[in-house]
Amino acid sequence: MQQRQQGFTLIEIMVVVVILGILAALVVPQVMSRPDQAKVTVAQGDIKAIAAALDMYRLDNHVYPSTQQGLEALVKKPSGMPAAKNWNKDGYLKRLPVDPWGNPYQYLAPGSQGPFDLYSLGADGKEGGSENAADIGNWDL
Repeated sequence: MQQRQQGFTLIEIMVVVVILGILAALVVPQVMSRPDQAKVTVAQGDIKAIAAALDMYRLDNHVYPSTQQGLEALVKKPSGMPAAKNWNKDGYLKRLPVDPWGNPYQYLAPGSQGPFDLYSLGADGKEGGSENAADIGNWDL
């Protein structure tokens, strides 16, 4: 009686490698096209968090920070008008995030889209743009 050795034949291994290659060819392009979408999602999350901090600031001080006071008013007590009489001694954010492309978030109060405009200039770092370079604002969320 012959005993058959256990293990895979070269043909079986080659079939598995070919199948993995086909799967990789289908999946890799889909995954590689997603980094831009991931950055947009991060920017949207940051904008939501900053907007929530601005709302907390408004609840305490009855007004949003001015454009001149800017988002820095969420980290340290602002000077100038409008006065932040009830500013939270711990601040509203530990630090100001930058957008996923390394640029500061933009803030205008009053805004053209609502009581304030909070936005990222997108991948190109310039006003306007389309697709990956489009601005991402609190009015879109």
